[in-house]
Amino acid sequence: MQIRNLLDLGWSNYFQSQLDLGSLDSQLPFRVIAVQRNLVECVGFDTNNLVKQLHISTYHWRDESPEGHPAVGDWVMLDLEYQPLHLLERKSLIKRKSVGRYSSIQPIASNIDTAFIVTSCNDDFSVNRIERYLSIAAESDVHSVVVLTKIDQCVDIQPYLDAITQCDPALNVECVNATDSASLGVLRSWIRSGQTVALLGSSGVGKSTIINGLKGSLDQETGAIRESDSKGRHTTTSRSLHCLPGGGLLLDNPGMRELQIVDSEEGIKATFSDIDALAKRCRFRDCQHTTEPGCAVVAAINSGRLEQRRLDNYHSLLSEEARNSQSLAEQRHSDRALGRFYKTALKTSRQFKSRD
Repeated sequence: MQIRNLLDLGWSNYFQSQLDLGSLDSQLPFRVIAVQRNLVECVGFDTNNLVKQLHISTYHWRDESPEGHPAVGDWVMLDLEYQPLHLLERKSLIKRKSVGRYSSIQPIASNIDTAFIVTSCNDDFSVNRIERYLSIAAESDVHSVVVLTKIDQCVDIQPYLDAITQCDPALNVECVNATDSASLGVLRSWIRSGQTVALLGSSGVGKSTIINGLKGSLDQETGAIRESDSKGRHTTTSRSLHCLPGGGLLLDNPGMRELQIVDSEEGIKATFSDIDALAKRCRFRDCQHTTEPGCAVVAAINSGRLEQRRLDNYHSLLSEEARNSQSLAEQRHSDRALGRFYKTALKTSRQFKSRD
């Protein structure tokens, strides 16, 4: 794809409105297309309006919290010498709880318009995981499309379609053979010029193969899955943004089987809106939908209008979200307390030095 202007990179009025009239005379907007340990890869236009791709150090954000660091898809403003100034406010952010003991939010992808939730027609298929991804995307008001892959290796895809329909009859679902370029045509209708689509899914479901097919190249490394359990290997090791020949941008992600949900209560309720609507008809406002009398949710399960599995996953995701959000709040409180301690200690040290 030939990048002609900022619109091709996903620039819109949302980002333009964050700048004053003089900003573009002294600042340059660049889109983050990859993030490494100490470097951020960006693409934008130089002062001569020529496409420029460069690497900038992450040192500028050394004092920021993890969620304040650049993520793939961000817009970063640079000065005329290509030094970072600040990130523009994100219109959407797909995030998770960071892995490890330290509780923080890890940005996955920012400024996303649509999420392709990719899953394959084999033992890797999981409605619970699909609902997890849907909840995370819904929290940032990102439209989701479920992409069923490996249909060429499946005798009958109807059971998979039925399972998704039971999850949500209104979900958009596309069925593809990722190795067949013609089959991928149904996905192109979701990727308009200037639109950014993120691919989410576990390893081995065909995300990198989809990107190669849509780009008409073999840029992304792909790998086989284990026959014994349909598990894939991590062939994509870092997030990256790709421009498509016909316009639009695709964001590839490493396989994420454990995507810990955090700060997403509204997203969960949006994904499980049927349960949320039923809960409003329960006799008790604080009904837990277990053994309480007059529970509309339990009545729906008993009548076959609602799956027990779906209610169990709803409870599970809400509990995980509450636990992770509480852990995050405690960590933030601890960080603020530590910051106040450092400031007090520094002030005291300066006072002693001034006396000497």
